[in-house]
Amino acid sequence: MQEAKWNIKESSINTIRAIRAFVANIIFMANISANFLGIKSPNPFWLASAPPTDKKINVLRAYEAGWGGVVWKTLGSQVKNVSSRYSSVDYGGHRIMGFNNIELISDRPLDINLKEITEVVKLFPDRAMIVSLMADNDRNSWHELIKKCEDAGAMGFELNFGCPHGMTERGMGAAVGQDPHIAKMVVEWVMEKATIPVITKLTPNVHSVVPTGRAAVEGGTNALSLINTIQSVTGIDLNTLVPNPYVAGKSVFGGYCGPAVKPIALKMLTTLAQDDLTSKVPISGIGGVSTWKDAVEFMLLGSTTVQVCTAAMTHGFRIVEDMCEGLNNWMDEKGYKTINDFIGKSVEKITHWEDLDINYHHIAKINQDKCIHCGLCYITCEDTSHQSINIEKGNPYNTYTIKEDDCVGCNLCKLVCPVDSCITMEEHRVAPEYINWKQWQEQGLPLNNH
Repeated sequence: MQEAKWNIKESSINTIRAIRAFVANIIFMANISANFLGIKSPNPFWLASAPPTDKKINVLRAYEAGWGGVVWKTLGSQVKNVSSRYSSVDYGGHRIMGFNNIELISDRPLDINLKEITEVVKLFPDRAMIVSLMADNDRNSWHELIKKCEDAGAMGFELNFGCPHGMTERGMGAAVGQDPHIAKMVVEWVMEKATIPVITKLTPNVHSVVPTGRAAVEGGTNALSLINTIQSVTGIDLNTLVPNPYVAGKSVFGGYCGPAVKPIALKMLTTLAQDDLTSKVPISGIGGVSTWKDAVEFMLLGSTTVQVCTAAMTHGFRIVEDMCEGLNNWMDEKGYKTINDFIGKSVEKITHWEDLDINYHHIAKINQDKCIHCGLCYITCEDTSHQSINIEKGNPYNTYTIKEDDCVGCNLCKLVCPVDSCITMEEHRVAPEYINWKQWQEQGLPLNNH
């Protein structure tokens, strides 16, 4: 009876898959499938190693919703989690700008995880199944865990060198990722045994991700992923005086993720994409990916796939539908046939400050037809910037215009304006030729024009 139920389930899944593929081929021209080290997935959107990938029921729901792959929650020695586990930072009336967790690796028995991985791979062989690992710090433990996971059907491994809480006290997680020598040694142990692709996940809790990234590549890793969560305190309950999350009157530093960490993740990703060694291996980008636009930004800076966690935890698995549709539409609009056509295209556009063009200058312009006369641009410029906005008192409202000779083009007025495209920045070059800071100094040009 149970086998019959599985056959019906498998048949339904295959039907849904075929319908989706047929509709996608009719509507879209772009091919959003991903090939990461030979691991193929129908789209580049993977669920990151986290609570959403902890067990079969979650992963099946994710695949049915359309996710291209998952990184199964980290497997290793048996652990015991605490309660509560999560906290967050809200901002501007919106929930969860940043998300914090103190949950450890999977606390479910290894044999149950392995059994469920096998069952999921059988039902969805076209999706990426990466298994996150964090073995005890000895060669044999890593070798044994690798063998068991390969036998279960894992298509690739992600080495968890980034978990910033709980496991670090045991010399694992970020404790490995923060020491390039140890990281290289563990990667070498893994590569001795693994017969499937290996991804090394890096911790952001370092001054730079490049040294450990380079060490992992030197150790033989096939790919890198980043970022893991950032150690943090999200806030304090002003009644109990205990930081969040609350555990019997105490708390600990947790791992911070969500939209708030995206700029940090993009910076760290870029440093890997610009390094001569780490740029030679593919990268799976992680950190605050919530929309298709976020994903495209990661891919433009070098990611082949992107991993998502917080957005799925706060909005559900079906967000992947918007991600796929948005990516497809954007690629069709830009004329990209595959994701490889644009991966890494923005890497070269990030340079050093001293190479920027000093003669480039732009000036703010206020569209009076769109202005709602709130005065926010004037207040921020007058109080905190360059006093470059005129105010003409009026009845019933004031009028604001730019003092072009004083505007330095800082963008603040545009950023705070609540009306889209009301304030735009127009180019007004100081001189036609390119000149950077180093050349400016070499030519002895004046440094102060105030």
